[in-house]
Amino acid sequence: MKLILNIIWLVLAGFWMAIAYAIAAVIMFILIITIPFGIQALKIGVFALWPFGRTVIKRDDAGAPSFIGNLLWLILAGWWLALGHLITGILLAITIIGIPLALANFKLIPISLWPFGREIVPTSVAHQLGEPLVTMPGDPSSPRQLEP
Repeated sequence: MKLILNIIWLVLAGFWMAIAYAIAAVIMFILIITIPFGIQALKIGVFALWPFGRTVIKRDDAGAPSFIGNLLWLILAGWWLALGHLITGILLAITIIGIPLALANFKLIPISLWPFGREIVPTSVAHQLGEPLVTMPGDPSSPRQLEP
């Protein structure tokens, strides 16, 4: 199921958002001082390309440098990448098939705005760590809600 969701995601949203993250990474690499931002853009771009089966967890060791990095990221690239996720999500929400993918796009907005201090891991690893998950809707590896 993850494979099918990832393929549909790749065609409808992932490829285009991965290109946007790649453009952001190239701009950050050209500016030299922002190379760490370019590396972060590539990490999120790969996650945006093939998200189902992976999740984002907060790192415990993130502190003031991550906060400062997030502020600079927001100014340099975060706002327009988040806008890309918003527009893509709205376009996907027009169709019934695209609604779960639209929700996944909306869940990527906070990550695209504040990427530092977070780590992308397989969903199984996050389960083992007992971390709160930011999973994609319809992801078969996400925890199931039990009925009372």
